[in-house]
Amino acid sequence: MRSALRRRLLQAARTDALATLDGDTWRSRCLHCRRALAVRADGEALGATSLEHVVPSAWFGRRAAAALTARVGDDADDPRNLALACAPCNHGKGCSHDARGPGDARAREVVAALLDARLLRWREPDAGD
Repeated sequence: MRSALRRRLLQAARTDALATLDGDTWRSRCLHCRRALAVRADGEALGATSLEHVVPSAWFGRRAAAALTARVGDDADDPRNLALACAPCNHGKGCSHDARGPGDARAREVVAALLDARLLRWREPDAGD
């Protein structure tokens, strides 16, 4: 697994108020369905764990998504925009809402609700993170 992806998975875990470090494994829940997920302390995703860009990367720079992207500092890889999700949920969102783009009102509504959920789970990272 690429080191950048591992780093982002760890950022998502460390800034998730539901995540706990159990030995050498971060444990949390899918942002969508609340399925149990795990990431090793070295950033390796375990099982069905995947990295979710809550506001899709492709939406950045698009006028229709400006209000959403501004909430995460206009950076797709901002930790506020990264969450842990199970692969089936992440794939489903990518094939439906993300694919319809920010011009679709329902897609914006779903992404806004997920971003609200992510921000409710936000935890400031430790100084060493």
